[in-house]
Amino acid sequence: MNPRFILDRRAALALCAVTAFTFTAPCALAQTPYPDKGVRIVVPYPPGGAVDQVTRRIAQKLTEQTGHSFFIDNKAGATGTIGAQQVVRAAPDGYTLLANDTTYSILPYVFSKLPWDHEKDLVPVAAFNFAPVALVVAADSKFKTFGELVAYSKANPGKLNYGTGGAGTMPHFATEALKSATRLDATHVPFKGAGEATLALLGGSIDFQIASTPGVMGQVRGGKVRLLAISGSKRLKAVPDTPTFAEAGVKDYSVINFTGLWAPRGTPAPVVARLEKEIAIAMASPDIQAFADDLGCVPTVVSGAAFATLLRENARLWGKVAATAQVDKQ
Repeated sequence: MNPRFILDRRAALALCAVTAFTFTAPCALAQTPYPDKGVRIVVPYPPGGAVDQVTRRIAQKLTEQTGHSFFIDNKAGATGTIGAQQVVRAAPDGYTLLANDTTYSILPYVFSKLPWDHEKDLVPVAAFNFAPVALVVAADSKFKTFGELVAYSKANPGKLNYGTGGAGTMPHFATEALKSATRLDATHVPFKGAGEATLALLGGSIDFQIASTPGVMGQVRGGKVRLLAISGSKRLKAVPDTPTFAEAGVKDYSVINFTGLWAPRGTPAPVVARLEKEIAIAMASPDIQAFADDLGCVPTVVSGAAFATLLRENARLWGKVAATAQVDKQ
């Protein structure tokens, strides 16, 4: 082989190595740990509901842990789809996230067509603060037990109504599931948010409300509302006198709500992993554990592939509810 060719080839390889270092080193140096600025969490519901309360507390904890602000941006409307679509369209860099609850699994049964790919356009990061749902009446309600409410509805068909934060939300589907399990007869009255539905309950314009425990525990402790029953396999420490639905005679009602975070498709895996790690640290902290107990929640974390599996299982459950309740798609 020509020695000059060998020398030229070696020189060329050396030049390539130097060139590669010259162009890639600044890029490597430019990369900074996530996060290095504020992170926006879109809550697709009005302030005051369970998702808003739980997300604000976890955002505060993430801010403390990372040194960068995780802040809430409420973008309510259309059963959470307006806020979700904003996150779908955001840059996939981890600086815009979506907060939601079990409602996210319900959306395909509420809308004939969603403006994004429900299965692919948002990446499940982590679910946390698993909460029972509760049947709530005003403190001055004539119904003292769940059995009394069901008996009244059977004797007076069409007389009861219940409120939720909107058609297609988790409380709407959860109440329809309860109606199917008990033959409870009640008319749905949708409001613009869960907080507004609770105000209607306090004002006497609706008879009862199904809500996840974080959304109503403040009113429970304030003596404004009364819980007649909760979902889950055991009573809550926060309200030990409230029976489970199973104890009240409803054997096949196991609805559990959760709050979770999603990121736009294409968000780098290291960013998602960092979020999962920080959420796990936050949920294990004594103050967040106490916060969860106070709201009647179980501070469990389900992340990554396990979260995706949970969403699929929820979707199957809500599909059955939609078919049984004959919920009309929008």
